[in-house]
Amino acid sequence: MTENQPQAPITSMDGWRDQWMAARQNPDAFWLARTRELIQWRTEPTQGLHGDFSTIKDGPLTWFADGKLNITESCLDRHAAATPDKTAILWEGDEPGDVQHISFAQLLEKVCRLADALGKLGIQKGDRVIIYMGMVPEAAVAMLACARIGAIHSVVFGGFSAEALRDRVRDCGAEVVITQNVGRRGGRNIPLKAVTDEALEGERGVKGVIVFKRTDDETPMVEGRDHWWHDVCANASPNTPATECDAEDALFILYTSGSTGKPKGVVHTCGGYITYATYTHKTVFGIQPDDVYACVADVGWITGHSYIVYGPLSNGVTTLMFESTPMYPDAGRYWDMVQRHKINVFYTAPTAIRAIAAHGDDFVTKYDRSTLRVLGTVGEPINPEAWQWYHDSPGEGRCAVVDTWWQTETGGICITPIAGATPTKPGSATLPMPGINPVLMQADGSGKVMWGPGEGHLCIEYPWPGQARTVWNDHPRFVATYFQTYPNYYFTGDGCKRDDDGYHWITGRVDDVLNVSGHRMGTAEFESALLIRDEVAEAAVVGYPHPIKGQGVYAYIVLQPGQEATDELPKLLQQEVRTNIGVVAKVDKFQFIPGLPKTRSGKVMRRILRKIAEGQPDAIGDTSTLADPSVVETIKAGYQG
Repeated sequence: MTENQPQAPITSMDGWRDQWMAARQNPDAFWLARTRELIQWRTEPTQGLHGDFSTIKDGPLTWFADGKLNITESCLDRHAAATPDKTAILWEGDEPGDVQHISFAQLLEKVCRLADALGKLGIQKGDRVIIYMGMVPEAAVAMLACARIGAIHSVVFGGFSAEALRDRVRDCGAEVVITQNVGRRGGRNIPLKAVTDEALEGERGVKGVIVFKRTDDETPMVEGRDHWWHDVCANASPNTPATECDAEDALFILYTSGSTGKPKGVVHTCGGYITYATYTHKTVFGIQPDDVYACVADVGWITGHSYIVYGPLSNGVTTLMFESTPMYPDAGRYWDMVQRHKINVFYTAPTAIRAIAAHGDDFVTKYDRSTLRVLGTVGEPINPEAWQWYHDSPGEGRCAVVDTWWQTETGGICITPIAGATPTKPGSATLPMPGINPVLMQADGSGKVMWGPGEGHLCIEYPWPGQARTVWNDHPRFVATYFQTYPNYYFTGDGCKRDDDGYHWITGRVDDVLNVSGHRMGTAEFESALLIRDEVAEAAVVGYPHPIKGQGVYAYIVLQPGQEATDELPKLLQQEVRTNIGVVAKVDKFQFIPGLPKTRSGKVMRRILRKIAEGQPDAIGDTSTLADPSVVETIKAGYQG
């Protein structure tokens, strides 16, 4: 492959090997070729990587540092010129049938108007803007409008509390907050503006709040500070020029969720991030020009940034934004959308897959899924049983399933099957993307690299363009978090098994690895074993202090509808654990619960489960982001102390 030769789609393992080796042997040439092919630059870069993991303590590394661009010209302008009437954003509201089709030309105009309005509020290149919204098209417009004028956006998930929002406003020094009067989700209102008002009480640094009117609910407005979206955009310019940015200018800050301590504002930059998001989106999912692509995550998380907004729009495909939940009005919502919108690629979380599977196949098979070609999973390791159901029922046994592993900090997918090319194994993230060089480190603290099959700590040994550059205003924390444990390597914080074929099996966060009588076992292994039983819909396993073993194993079990927690069931579950993990594996305590504590995005709040299992129910912390906080009281009441 010559440096400027377009990359052929990866359709076979030989193709994957060729691309992976090309990226390993000459990463600068590989990524310069990819970015010139995929991204619209004003000044094409001639430099690849500068710096590496050995020098990162002295400052952020860079990619494409001599290049200049504005990423909205890749996401909007070029497509608005070539295919102005093509649907860019296909929006499905909370109620089925509440649909919008926004073309590339229309989206560009909306972005330009809001960008101009932000400029009139005093926002300039490098200023920070907080976006606190639900899953409406305007959330994507807000992100792109910031990028249009070189402002740095920080999206805060619309389920976070006022305190969490205030922390992020303060940490990044935001001057404008963009929100909406209320959000809609699962038939309920979410008081986004009211939470914003509470968060900003006494905050003098915020000069303006722009409010999108989602419903006709009465909305208090603060005179001089608050502005209706429709008012500020009405007389704004539809032709706001894009501000030229350096490749290493910050594009956005995204705060990672930690159970304790100050949130970390992870910084992604323009040129490397848009290159990696575009490349991975196109490659992993085998994207075709006329695809209808649906990632049903939230833009409050990195998945929404990379694979709802930036990657799909840069590739010029129709991207679906989904405001509601997979269970509203019933468990068939996803597949109803697939039928109505003729979706080709569908990307969701294992948590949602298991929740839907618990309601049986009837909610799936009643809908036509013949347009589906690729199914994806993201957010956590998927147990083999859920993978198999996803493949067999929604996927009709014919769709490729891509189980993707990556992180907020990586910017894009790192280990995954490539649709149509990689032979899959249920529950395995399989092989690395070109440009990603994973290694396993021994978990004994020796810092030694493991070769061949084994289990250890997952690290990456060479930089890639999409990775985060720093933590906002705290580079020493960035270095300490990701590069101190294993010097000269990026430490992911995840455990991983590698099998005889070189396939990777993510075992979960290292802090979710249990050390029971000297035996290290991932909580994901226990959960996969428990989910084999037909009676079990969901399982969450955590450790707790044990006077003899060091750590005991505590299992929370959600049963399938109609099943009962008989005296015999724990014995059957224990047998599955022993059979599938080994004789050293044993669950010490079972608790049968009606549901797991989940955020509105479907993420299980494991710190709550850990605190209860540890006998510290009063130390669980904030539960305001939970979809149903009452479930915590039920779990507390049934605690097996």
